[in-house]
Order: sequence, then structure tokens, then C-alpha cells
Amino acid sequence: MNTELKERKDTDPAYHWDLSTLYKNDEEWQKELDTLDDLIQDVTGRQGTLHDAEAIAAYFAAETALKRKLNNLFNYASLRQSEDTRAAEANRMYARIFSRATDVGSRTAFAEPEILELSQEELEQIRDAEVMKPYRFTMECLIRRKPHTLSAGEEEILARLSQALNAPQEIAEKLMDADLTFDSVPDEHGQMHEVSGANYILHQQSTDRTLRKNAFFSLYKGYGSHVHTFAAAYAGAVHGAIAEAAARHYGSSREMSMAEDNIPTAVYDQLIAAVHDHMDVMHRYVRLRKKLLGVDELHYYDLYAPLTEGPKDEYSYDQAKEMVLQAVSVLGEDYVNTVKRAFSEGWIDVYPNKGKTGGAYSSGTYDSAPYILLNYTGTLESVSTIAHEMGHSMHSWLANHAQPAHLADYTMFVAEVASTVNENLMIEQLLKDCDEPHRRMALLNQYLESFKGTVYRQTMFAEFEMKAHALAEQGEALDADTLNELYLELIREYFGEDLVIDDEVKYEWARIPHFYMLFYVYVYATGYSSAAAISQKILNEGPEAVRHYLEFLQMGGSRFPLDELRHAGVDLMTPQPVATALEKFAAVLAEAEALADQL
Repeated sequence: MNTELKERKDTDPAYHWDLSTLYKNDEEWQKELDTLDDLIQDVTGRQGTLHDAEAIAAYFAAETALKRKLNNLFNYASLRQSEDTRAAEANRMYARIFSRATDVGSRTAFAEPEILELSQEELEQIRDAEVMKPYRFTMECLIRRKPHTLSAGEEEILARLSQALNAPQEIAEKLMDADLTFDSVPDEHGQMHEVSGANYILHQQSTDRTLRKNAFFSLYKGYGSHVHTFAAAYAGAVHGAIAEAAARHYGSSREMSMAEDNIPTAVYDQLIAAVHDHMDVMHRYVRLRKKLLGVDELHYYDLYAPLTEGPKDEYSYDQAKEMVLQAVSVLGEDYVNTVKRAFSEGWIDVYPNKGKTGGAYSSGTYDSAPYILLNYTGTLESVSTIAHEMGHSMHSWLANHAQPAHLADYTMFVAEVASTVNENLMIEQLLKDCDEPHRRMALLNQYLESFKGTVYRQTMFAEFEMKAHALAEQGEALDADTLNELYLELIREYFGEDLVIDDEVKYEWARIPHFYMLFYVYVYATGYSSAAAISQKILNEGPEAVRHYLEFLQMGGSRFPLDELRHAGVDLMTPQPVATALEKFAAVLAEAEALADQL
């Protein structure tokens, strides 16, 4: 597939998303923005009244209406900006709604501290009142935050600072997506290729080692030339989080972040411990890569190369859609029919274009389609990405149709479960239908890469983030040298002695946008571990496991995430789910090692 990028106006609109479930056009968005003040006034006018169940229930209803409107406006602007991060009008729209959202946050910051000024006994009585029945869980979550909620004035100050505190992330994202450019590079035949954040991994998956190597050095030359700016941005984000945690009387920024989902820090710690206990399996995978690629030295730019010399399958978008539909067929007719709607009704923005946000994501609101941004390139990984993002969108769709607006949003902790269940169902379906050794090795490679990228790699990121925050909390400087060395140490530990580590890999931390989403990366690993258990239950136990899983998806944010996962049959308060996932990784690796002798 051609990797040269076009301007968006030169791409086929049939493969663009249709944002009309939000707004028909930018003009309608602007008109809706102009109506926001009435909803804001309805909420802010309740200040000083939140002393009984009836008033608090009415406030929650008004707040929900405001948030729905605000989310629609914000989501539309964000999606438009993602189409081309260089587009001036989309950037202006995003800036306007971001500013309004910040203003709303500061003007409504009175509510939580005002409610929490009541005594514990009064709060519990309000929670249990009949009028509060729709908001009982909301109130329960609020009561949990009482020890960490500041005065109304202090909360307003923090809310007004939110835009400034978000600046480090904005700076890093603009560098990554708009300002950072990379040298074009030659392949082994001398043909030149553009290098971008969107196509870098595609180059790394090439069988052309010259292209892989050149793309690697081009990308990290670019990041290395801006590494001090990235370090300053990341340090700013870390110190902002630490300052807020201290203000809110948490023991650390990590504790603050995990408390939001009612997750003990022990879950984070035992994830890292479990991965360290199975580090030898990752090192075996590195050795297998070196053996199958037939190289004297295995470098970082060899870690995504296909493990077999067989034909590298390329899938049209129509083929990819059929593969996804077949994989999720075990989840029932209703699930499949909704996925078909996603493909036919403009929920998806398919192909990369110049300026488009890299990677992939799912994003929507309670009132809109759950949109999917892709940068589809035709590889097996691209097909898997569709399944992954469709899992997110189906989670949102089912929760939005089963829960009221204020309970529909699921937490970050469970956000990666549905996406990874879909990925696993797809790879298991493909393996079931494949006997040809080279193609089977390619599928095993994809499966192994999922474990490597989602359990090991994300845990490595989680350990980096934990240690970076700990250093800052201890008063150490988070300059470029410190962050580079910390990252290099983890690369050595996670990939072992069989990997030759080029110095440029120390800059990789700078291109991980999720580091700006406070202590988020670990949920990829816990989510994948949960998904590994759930997908095996679905395949082995059938309809009953499917029922429990779909009920889990429909819960949205109506329960604490550990309780939701228990309903689906996974208990992350024990180390078993992570250990089970890594045992599955070892089994897939053992099959790949055995198959290697046949190739």
C-alpha cells in the first residue's frame, strides 16, 4: 500500500467520518456554542443551595445537561482538529471550546466542596434519600472524595489553572503532530520514503532492513533534536500532578490518579512484579526474533519486523471489515449488526492524510456515534487496530444505550478490555482457520506482538512513569539526561542481552503521548490481562460467558471498575489474571519456537 501522504482535500470522502450525529457543519457548532450560557447559568445559579437531597438531585440533573452539551461541542472540535492538526479554523474551534470548558470548570467548582461541607451523617442520609436514587452511585463516589476536596475558593483556583496545567501536553502534542518533521530515507533499492509518526511503525514492519534502520534513525534524530523541549514539557506535567496531589492530601500523584477509579496502588505494584517474574519469556521472544531474522545483531529497529519470509499479506479495507465481523460473530447478532452500522454509517475516518493525528482512537459522546479515527495501511496490525477501536466504540454504544447519561462513561481502568477482547477473538479466529506454516507464523507473530506491546511494553512504560514521578517527588530534576538514562535502563531490563541497544532509543519516551495522561498506561496491561481471561471464557464457555461480558459492557460507569470486572469473571485484586495472560504468551511463544524449526 502506498505510504505517501496526501492532503485531506485530495482523499476520497467516502472514507471520511460523518460528524453530523454531532453537528452538520462548523456553523451549526458555532450556533450551539452560543446557547451554552443558559445551561451554565442554570448550574451556577444553584450555588449556596446544595444542602438537601432535593436541591442536590436537581443540581446533578442540571450539571448532566450542561456536560452533555459541552461534551458534544468539545468532541466535535477535537474530531475536526484531528482531521488536520494544521487547519487554522479547527484549531481556533478547539481553543474556543477548551477555554469555555475551563471557564465552566472554574465556575462550577463550588458544587463538590459545598456538598462535602455537610457532615458524613448528612451526606449518607442524602445518598439514601428516594429522590437521590438515580444519583446514589454518583453520591457514593463524591463521599469517597471528601478527605481530598478543598474549599470552594481553592477548587475554583485549581479549575482555573487547568488550562495552564494542560499546557505541557498541548506543547508535546503540537511538537509531535504538527511541528516535528523527519528526513525522508532510502530503502535498500535507493527509493526514498517519507517518515512520519503515522507511517513509522509501517516502516518498522518492513522486510527491508535498510528501510527499517534508516527510518529509525530519521525518527529519533528528529526527537533527539527536540528532546530538551520534550523533557521540559514532561517535567511540567509531572510537577503539576505532584502539586495537585499534595494540595489534595494524597500520598503521591500515583495514589491520586488511581483513587479516581477506587483502585489500590497494590494493583499497579503487583502488575510490575508479575511481569518481572515472567521477564525470561520476553527475553526468549527476543532470542526467537534474532534466530528467525537471521541477523548477527538484533537492533531495536528489528523488533517489529515479520518473523517469516513468507508473503506479507495486505488487506483491503473491505477485507478488513469482513475479518472483524467474522471475529466478533461469537458475541451475537445484535453486536454484529451494530458493527455493520459503524462501517456503513460514517463512524470511521479510515486513511492517513497530511496533518492528521497519528495512531487510532475511539471518541464520541452520549448523543453521538462513537467515532473511530484510523490511519489504515492494509497490514494485519491495521486490521487488528480496527477490531481494537471497534471494541471501544461498542463499549460506548452499549453503555450509552443501557445507562443514563451521568453513569454511561466507563473508567480508564476498564477502557482497554473491550478493545483487546476483540483483538484476541480475531487472532484466535485467524489461527483456527490457518494451517500454512508461514502464514501461521505471521499470525503467531501478531499474537506475540500484542502481548509484547500491551503487557510488557505498557508495563515498562508504567514503570518509567512511576519512577519518573518518584524522582520528582524526591526533589530530583527531570531533565533530558535523567529521563533518557531511566528509559535506557528499562529497555535493557525488559529486552535482555540479545538486543543491541542503539543510543537513539533513549529518546523513545518523548514520543509516548500517554505519559501526559496521568498513570494511564498501566491499564493497558491490566486491561489486556483481563481481556485474555474474558476472551478465553467466551471461546470455551459460550453463551453464558458472552452474556456476562455484554452485561459488563452495559454497566458503563455505574459501578467501581474492579466490581464490574468481577461480574465478567476477572478479579484483579489477585495476581492471577496477569499471570494467566503471561502463561498464554509463553504458550504462544512455545508454538512459534516449535514452528520455527519447520520454516
